[in-house]
Amino acid sequence: MSAQDRLTDALYGLGWGTVKKLPEPAAARLGRTIADLAWKQRGKGVQRLESNYARVVKDASPERLAELSRAGMRSYLRYWMESFRLPAWSEERIRGGFDPKDLHHLTEGMAAGKGVILALPHLANWDLAGAWVTTKLGIPFTTVAERLKPETLYDRFVAYREGLGMEVLPHSGGTAFGTLARRLRDGGLVCLVADRDLSASGVEVDFFGDTARMPAGPALLAQQTGALLLPVTLWYDDSPVMRGCVHPPVEVPESGTRAEKTSVMTQTLADAFATGIADHPEDWHMLQRLWLADLDPTKGRP
Repeated sequence: MSAQDRLTDALYGLGWGTVKKLPEPAAARLGRTIADLAWKQRGKGVQRLESNYARVVKDASPERLAELSRAGMRSYLRYWMESFRLPAWSEERIRGGFDPKDLHHLTEGMAAGKGVILALPHLANWDLAGAWVTTKLGIPFTTVAERLKPETLYDRFVAYREGLGMEVLPHSGGTAFGTLARRLRDGGLVCLVADRDLSASGVEVDFFGDTARMPAGPALLAQQTGALLLPVTLWYDDSPVMRGCVHPPVEVPESGTRAEKTSVMTQTLADAFATGIADHPEDWHMLQRLWLADLDPTKGRP
């Protein structure tokens, strides 16, 4: 392991070991302080966040974009402070920490016994939403995690999420899709963060007026297993409670090839994500390049 990898692992270990012991107000203040310091430094992540917000809020002035990126960094650090503390939260705190609308789409889908796929963008705190599902609803679920470097950091994330009641599969290795399909055929729940493609098989979608690539997995799983595919969006307000919305099911088209159906369904997901992101852009934690024009200028629209 390189010195940089050891430092990265040590810093995350410090976060999980120290922040979770802080009183909640102190952790919130610490998160805001770190966020403001990072925002003032205007590193690559902050600049990319601001650039992404410029695509979402197209008429935003430079001053408005600066306000958004500052709020975005505070939201991002709120996510980290909550995540570091989640293992120490009581069941009562977890049950009271999330308030989703239109939950009936999920509960009715689970009652039907055909399996449910929840697809989310990088909005607010998806780990808290997952802990709420396992704790408040008592529904275990399976998810997929990107393999991080160093490997010890990936192991920390897996142990953390498994400690919250999730089954975590590695994104790489080629076996995740088959395992997810089996869980769904057994009537289980699968949760996937699905607004950024991490493979070579992504689907091109129109996203805020330009082309991006999103994973095909949610749509393919729904087609192959008959499971219900539900978009979910999350956001913060000024309270300690995170808000959310379970959107109506994404229907499988009646006609077309598998690729055509996947394209239509993934675009429907992207449209649902865009609705939630447009309403709460500061809670979208996208500090990486997403649109094809940013990844490769030759592939963007004129």
